[in-house]
Amino acid sequence: MMRQYELVERVQKYKPDVNEALLNKAYVYAMQKHGMQKRASGDPYISHPLEVAAILTDMRLDESTVAVALLHDTIEDTSATRAEIDELFGEDIGALVEGLTKIKKLDLVSKKAKQAENLRKLLLAISDDVRVLLVKLADRLHNMRTLDHMSPEKRARISEETMDIYAPLAGRMGMQDMREELENLSFRYINPEAFDTVTGKLEELSKRNEGLIRKIEDELRELLVTNGLDDALVKGRQKTPYSVFRKMQSKSLSFEQLSDVYAFRILVDDIPGCYAALGIVHTRWRVVPGRFKDYISTPKQNDYQSIHTTIVGPSRQRIELQIRTKRMHEIAEYGIAAHSLYKDKEAANGEAAQSPRSNAYAMLRRTIESLAEGDNPEEFLEHTKLELFQDQVFTFTPKGQLITLPRGATPIDFAYAVHTNIGDTCVGAKINGRIMPLVTRLNNGDEVEIIRSGIQVPPPAWEEIVVTGKARAAIRRATRAAVRKQYSGLGYRILERTFERAGKQFSRDGLKPVLHRLGQKEVEDAIASVGRGELSSLDVLRAVFPDYQDERVTVKPSSDEGWFNMRSAAGMVFKLPGKAKSALEGAEGETGPEALPIRGLSGNAEVNFSAGGAVPGDRIVGIMEKDKGITIYPIQSPALQKFDDEPERWIDVRWDLDEANNTRFMARIVINALNEPGTLAEVTQTIATSDVNIRSMSMTRVAADFTEVHIDLEVWDLRQLNQLIGQLKELQCVSTINRVFT
Repeated sequence: MMRQYELVERVQKYKPDVNEALLNKAYVYAMQKHGMQKRASGDPYISHPLEVAAILTDMRLDESTVAVALLHDTIEDTSATRAEIDELFGEDIGALVEGLTKIKKLDLVSKKAKQAENLRKLLLAISDDVRVLLVKLADRLHNMRTLDHMSPEKRARISEETMDIYAPLAGRMGMQDMREELENLSFRYINPEAFDTVTGKLEELSKRNEGLIRKIEDELRELLVTNGLDDALVKGRQKTPYSVFRKMQSKSLSFEQLSDVYAFRILVDDIPGCYAALGIVHTRWRVVPGRFKDYISTPKQNDYQSIHTTIVGPSRQRIELQIRTKRMHEIAEYGIAAHSLYKDKEAANGEAAQSPRSNAYAMLRRTIESLAEGDNPEEFLEHTKLELFQDQVFTFTPKGQLITLPRGATPIDFAYAVHTNIGDTCVGAKINGRIMPLVTRLNNGDEVEIIRSGIQVPPPAWEEIVVTGKARAAIRRATRAAVRKQYSGLGYRILERTFERAGKQFSRDGLKPVLHRLGQKEVEDAIASVGRGELSSLDVLRAVFPDYQDERVTVKPSSDEGWFNMRSAAGMVFKLPGKAKSALEGAEGETGPEALPIRGLSGNAEVNFSAGGAVPGDRIVGIMEKDKGITIYPIQSPALQKFDDEPERWIDVRWDLDEANNTRFMARIVINALNEPGTLAEVTQTIATSDVNIRSMSMTRVAADFTEVHIDLEVWDLRQLNQLIGQLKELQCVSTINRVFT
């Protein structure tokens, strides 16, 4: 176990004027409070905060942060209080210790909603002071290093939590070394068999190539010195087991197929030296095409800067090279901890000093801001993980503004990254001056110009295209707003008519006092609920007018001329206009197979259609069925799933649209319509005027204000069917209409 004087000496190496009294007081306080407590390993509990503090000294953090590490478990696990710590060490340290205490209580591996809420609390705690995250990461790293003493179940749970949350957070904060160690330790417990296999393979490779890394280091160093880079440092290493395993998985490669297990870093004094080293290396050894990235001119969001290239180097080995300045290397190792958050803000070697709110911290702030983007915890969890896990592409606006996006992003993601309103009104995009589809995946260096329209509403299907959490959340909000607007208009008409039939007048203001009785927060929510059929208009009427008594209202047409009666399957009688009667007639008879305009059918085969029908213009498939001949299904038919394992029964058929079609074909639709006089008449009259026959019709009451109408239609083709569906959607009495595939 580390001793207190050793901890002080570690801080003194990078901060000679260290406040030694603060560290000593924190150590003594923690020692007294933890007393005889033991860890699962049997070691004194104080060994844990000491080791956490030591990890922070490796990051060269200030003595206040190191003191917080010594105290971080006192409020949670001892009799210590926040007030006591404030009095002894100051409110700044007290706030940090309390923030860490709250985080410790979170269980990030749990049911999805709970995990999302806990992640939200974690990020909010971090947002107040990034040192909370630094201490928490060090705490997690030491716990992972000593995880052997836990039960297998707890090891797996903690490792999963580390891999899901803490390792990606370390990476986003630019702390690559810590991320790699957290990933490897988690990998060991999450997938022990794969860990052992990859580790064994790496050990065998290391034995076979003993001395190879040193040899390549020497050749690279000699080449650089010979060409004038006397102070260049070269360091080689074998890649970590988890990074190797991840590459095997993502590229579907075996270990033997991997050609770049070794990586080398070249460290120089300044940025010109980086490009000079790149030229020297590329002149001497052949470059592997497509493996060059310049993160110096376009740094990553976590402030990472380096040149990446792959060469076929000494001994004809494929070698990954990272070329950077020594300052860049410090940032790459320690991330946000390497910035001037705890140090003087002097520039190093001509490189701009980073402010405490570095790019890495700005990323964290954007993640915190996204708390407002998700309307529920699951959405927040979803797009926060998207932001944490995905690699990046660097794109530009026409004015040269850099927009960093996850790999796989589309112009829609780009539009939302610029501004939510630009995303909502996006209708097209130019990529490098050419109009391209909105589903195009963006590449590094693309210049993207968004084409907008003031009347555009983002389609719900965009949610399946985008990859950024901001875009996905904004599309959901816009979709919900559009649907709410649609249902709100329908609900308002329903309420107006219901109140009118009761001899009352409906107004939005009249709903405000009774919202609590209706279980709604806003007036528009209540109206939209009526439009969706979730809330009965009569319930709203009774809530506004508690003394209202139901009275049967009889609606009688002004003239019976030209009307006829229709009885539903439930025995209800409807009065329909005479013109609609024609739509119900002429439906007798079946379509003869000899008249079918379908290619691919055998001349003698019996041909039937699925229960939901199919019409010319549908993509169709034929299925051979016992004692039924060939049944024609639309490709969207869910019934086709049961034939997935019987490919021999599938027949390639298609509509012969070149031949004149003199036959109508059946299609089924379902309409959710207002339950009021005249609705059915409007629907059937619209069908009749569209030259469409009704083969059959059934109605089911699904709510107080809505009736579900199932109609089997006979149409000439898909175009006529779609035109009719469009006309029916325009009717005020129709809430929704869908085609039914069976």
